[in-house]
Amino acid sequence: MQTAVFKSYKNGIYKFLFNNGGEVIFEEVHPRVLKQFDLKNDDTLIDQTFRISFVEVYDDIDDDYLAYRIESMKLPL
Repeated sequence: MQTAVFKSYKNGIYKFLFNNGGEVIFEEVHPRVLKQFDLKNDDTLIDQTFRISFVEVYDDIDDDYLAYRIESMKLPL
């Protein structure tokens, strides 16, 4: 798991800022994560730090397509 700060949600895109300064855009979030954290509507989660695990999602038809999906997310200990 990596540590990242939730920065925003807009038009289906979730933005997180990681400790190394890199920003990652997630197009998909596992439904169980959204059940636990309402990233779409809860503004109190903005600038909150989380521990995140994610995967790369490829498209079998479009070789150039690459997206990231959050698989799990937790508050830091």
